[in-house]
Amino acid sequence: MANHKSSEKRILVTAKKNAVNTARRSAVKTETKKALKAIESGDKVAATAAVRSAESKIMKAAGKIMPKKRAARKVSRLTKKIAKIA
Repeated sequence: MANHKSSEKRILVTAKKNAVNTARRSAVKTETKKALKAIESGDKVAATAAVRSAESKIMKAAGKIMPKKRAARKVSRLTKKIAKIA
C-alpha cells in the first residue's frame, strides 16, 4: 500500500488512465473489425463510411495507445483494401 499522499494520488490517476486506454484500444479494434467486415461485403459506400469511422478512432489513438507509425500503417492498409473493391 502507498505510504505517501502523492503515491495514493498516482495510484488513482494510473487506474483512470488504464481504464481510458483499455476502452480506447477496444474501440479501435471494434471499428477496425467493422471496417474489414464492410470491405468483405463488397459495398463500397458502406465500406468507405466504416473505414472513415475506423480511421478517426485509430488516429485519435495514435501517440497515446499505439505509435503514430503503426496507426498510419493500419489506416493505409484499410484504404488499400477499399481501393481494391472497384
